[in-house]
Amino acid sequence: MGFMNLLKHLLSDDWGVHPDDHKRPAADAPVRVMPVPQRLYLPLQQHLGGPARPVVLVGQQVSKGELIAEAQGMVSAPIHAPTSGTIVAVSEITAPHPSGLTLSAIILEADGRDAWGELPACVDPFSLSPAEIGQRVAAAGVVGMGGAAFPSSVKLVGASRAKVTTLVINGGECEPYLSCDDRLMRDQAAAIIDGIRIMQHATGANVALVGIEDNKPEAIAAMQRAAGRGDVVIRPVPARYPMGSEKQLIQVLTGTEVPADGRPADIGVIVHNVGTALAVRAAVREGKPLISRLVTVNGQCAAYPGNIEVRIGTLAEEVIAFAGGLKGDGLGLARRIMGGPMMGMQIPHWRVPVVKGSSGILALDASEVAAQEPNPCIRCGRCVKACPMGLLPLEMSARIRNQAYDEAIDLGLKDCIACGCCAYVCPSTIPLVQYFVHAKGELAAQDRTKLRNDATKKLALQRQERLAREAREKAEAAARRKAEREAAAAKVAAEAAAVNAQTQGESA
Repeated sequence: MGFMNLLKHLLSDDWGVHPDDHKRPAADAPVRVMPVPQRLYLPLQQHLGGPARPVVLVGQQVSKGELIAEAQGMVSAPIHAPTSGTIVAVSEITAPHPSGLTLSAIILEADGRDAWGELPACVDPFSLSPAEIGQRVAAAGVVGMGGAAFPSSVKLVGASRAKVTTLVINGGECEPYLSCDDRLMRDQAAAIIDGIRIMQHATGANVALVGIEDNKPEAIAAMQRAAGRGDVVIRPVPARYPMGSEKQLIQVLTGTEVPADGRPADIGVIVHNVGTALAVRAAVREGKPLISRLVTVNGQCAAYPGNIEVRIGTLAEEVIAFAGGLKGDGLGLARRIMGGPMMGMQIPHWRVPVVKGSSGILALDASEVAAQEPNPCIRCGRCVKACPMGLLPLEMSARIRNQAYDEAIDLGLKDCIACGCCAYVCPSTIPLVQYFVHAKGELAAQDRTKLRNDATKKLALQRQERLAREAREKAEAAARRKAEREAAAAKVAAEAAAVNAQTQGESA
């Protein structure tokens, strides 16, 4: 789709979906702070990139905020103790994933003191260089708080190098049921604005645009009061899913399109979440690592929906219990979700820990869950109209079912943001987005296989070249030795002939 057509598409009502947001009464309830649980379960993989590596031993005493697992590689994030206590194990726990597979985690038993260790605070963050801010954010383990969980320091440092001009702050929170960002903006607007200005300083951006969906009037008003008149501009945007998606928000706020297979930095833009701005402020000004977050508890089965400040590593079952439990002891529960209903993860049970990217814990009943059995496609075209990227989901899914992945790529598969709009509006309940995620996984696996095969071929070629070189060098060495032997023999023969000639001359 051409640029002008796509922009017209995004500014119209002809894209995305408008599900009931189900944000209230949870959004209007005061934030509750959950006490520290007896045990915290801290997965080593809470972010995109490489998992963290433990730097503590079983039986070791740690302070609140102390480093317990260090980052591995350029794209990774460290993990810190959410409270003071004792490391009791490093073992496997259930991952926040539909598969129910396990991942490695550090288990921390709280000592009840909740005592901070030493914190490297900074009175004037604006006296720091962008690199120093990036280092502090990296050391604090800050990741994207909107759900993507990409290490924030990587984006900040990359933006400084790319010389971005615009910092976009995502306050859209377009996922139904979730309201943790809304609550943060209402209650901590001044601190968020301070964090945004620190991020501006770190990235070198000239202006910061904060996009907030217009179904959050209290948050918009609070942020406008805190921002005042300056280079942080608060802009209401239409309430529509997936308005909070990076490419859509950039397009609506700036009128500029991110190229296919490109990044926002390619057009001078970087995007962060409002919760990330708050975490960056805490990391830079106070030296506090990311050890807790606001989580929305919601759904028809939740007895008392609301937003709760939770320590990272707290089990979902304990959060639900603190929030008042489930209606009817959970007899009507149809689905457990970590995150939002559109892009969150269905989980097999509640003994799954809150991680840095966990924005919500949803307990949904049957009325909130779509039918599971798909019917044949009726070619109604609703998925085409709903797609925020202007793609053809029904055509792509047909190609994917026939494993014609190259044809699906030609139709724009790589531009799919897996928002789930197509599946949401499909009257046949076809799991379209699952097809696209599966296809991307297959293509990634094929790419990895190709890389392995190419590497194997390269190694085999190098081995052949090495063997040929060694054989050539051996032949050359053998030829040299033969020539040397022949030369030595010729020399000996010449010397013997000379001796014989001299002897014969003397006899005469």
